[in-house]
Amino acid sequence: MPTITRDSLLTLEAYAKVRKTDKPQMIAHRRLRSVHLGEHINVQFEDEQTIRRQIQEMLYIEKIFDEEGIQSEIDVYAPLMPDGTNWKATMLIEYPDVHERKRELARLIGVEDRMFVEVEGHPRIYAIADEDLDRETDEKTSSVHFLRFEFPDAARQAVRAGASVKLGCDHTHYPAHVLIEPETLASLAGDLR
Repeated sequence: MPTITRDSLLTLEAYAKVRKTDKPQMIAHRRLRSVHLGEHINVQFEDEQTIRRQIQEMLYIEKIFDEEGIQSEIDVYAPLMPDGTNWKATMLIEYPDVHERKRELARLIGVEDRMFVEVEGHPRIYAIADEDLDRETDEKTSSVHFLRFEFPDAARQAVRAGASVKLGCDHTHYPAHVLIEPETLASLAGDLR
């Protein structure tokens, strides 16, 4: 799988030149790799392109140009890239109304551990959530979680061979599932080897 190194990143000047012109393509790529589960959960599957863009954005916004700072950003974001046996994703819980969001985040404690993918003909694969740090308290869950779906070999091969895949959640307060669209699934299948 591709890796991101300091030498593979654009300089701040070079990135500034392409930042706006590349933005529509990046938005389209992000949209292709996003799956909405019900009305309030958006799962954005990461890959080398999304993580590279995130690192470049952070370097640009924070004006980081020293080697140590660049490496620090790489070290923060690189673990979010799939490594051939898994899908990695950012899960966003989205409630526009602040009062509803507060109430629902309290009801959805543990939702990140109830997220799954189900490859046709194979058992559910539950997410391994928030490996970097715990993102919930006794009062509420976070509106952002990081998920890893680790595929057994047979399930990986089935996805690469064209099996259908559902994304779902079996949390008591958010039961939902959706078939991943063929175009999105084709992009995600490329993350597996």
